[in-house]
Amino acid sequence: MRIASAVVAGGLVLGAAACGEAPDDDNNAGGDGGKKYSACMVTDVGGIDDKSFNASAWKGLQEAQKENDNIEIKNVQSKAEADYEVNLTGFVNQKCDFILAVGGLMSDATKAAAEKNPNQQFGLVDANPGVSNVYPMQFDTAQAAFQAGYLAAGMSKTGKVGTYGGLPIPPVTIFMDGFADGVAYYNQAKSKNVQVLGWDKATQKGSFTNDFVKQDEGKKVSDALVAQGADIVMPVAGGAGLGTTAAAKASGGKYSVVWVDIDGCESTPDCSAILTTVVKNIPDAVKEAVLKAAGGEKLQSTPGFVGTLANNGVSIAPYHDFDSKVPADLKAEVDKIKADIAAGTITVTSKAQPTK
Repeated sequence: MRIASAVVAGGLVLGAAACGEAPDDDNNAGGDGGKKYSACMVTDVGGIDDKSFNASAWKGLQEAQKENDNIEIKNVQSKAEADYEVNLTGFVNQKCDFILAVGGLMSDATKAAAEKNPNQQFGLVDANPGVSNVYPMQFDTAQAAFQAGYLAAGMSKTGKVGTYGGLPIPPVTIFMDGFADGVAYYNQAKSKNVQVLGWDKATQKGSFTNDFVKQDEGKKVSDALVAQGADIVMPVAGGAGLGTTAAAKASGGKYSVVWVDIDGCESTPDCSAILTTVVKNIPDAVKEAVLKAAGGEKLQSTPGFVGTLANNGVSIAPYHDFDSKVPADLKAEVDKIKADIAAGTITVTSKAQPTK
């Protein structure tokens, strides 16, 4: 599936042989005359300010640069899927040392670029194309989403919660699977019947915006879920989900949101409507990979990196404005679920899970 006419404001596309300027490009050699290690990032269509996974990956590069000032970083923003391989090739031609692709939609383009340039080090967030010079960074977000589903079920007053995605691709549906299973686990434990709207794990069918950018599309889908009775909604749609958080905030408490990828209270203006966030710890994964590569370490494509609750690669964020509203016993149960999943006592499954 493709995203049609997704436009990123202020987006920048590199031609195959172009030398483009990108935001936050740091080319200061520090006066030592030494060669900088260049880490170059190609965003998915959501852009660098998506308040989600692109922003998280860029933060990882920034943190790596803070720790090692010999690292220079730059990014280029993709406006459409057709830009992916062009942008990756542009950074190859600029002789970037490490080229980071962000998002599962970039898997095919990254594989193609990597196979054409076998001596070039690539990194890829949210997919594993199985190429030796691509270091995959994947996240078992089903584990943390399971916690969030249990929490949402425990907090729902209507007995209905909802979720929707940007596209039916593994990095999206893995959240939805975990969320649905967390609700089911709550129902089993409490003899309740909280319903999940917007996703059926068994059929892998549900509600999607078919877009990761347009906030009005996100609002439209979540409005439909709320109209059906959902009082907590988890959008897994990048920047499009901001339409849901803004509407939830404006609803005056009629419904709240579970955000994804990066703590919504740190990345959006809508904290008062956000119950928690299913966090994908992309910044640390990217930072560690770049620091290792800059230090001369060969990044191994197998096994790559898989973030779990046990290694803090995924988590749920603090409750922030909802902290006083979440009952202590429910908090304790959510914490115990984390421990049980990490220990293997509870097994969370999804067709979209990365292999460990």
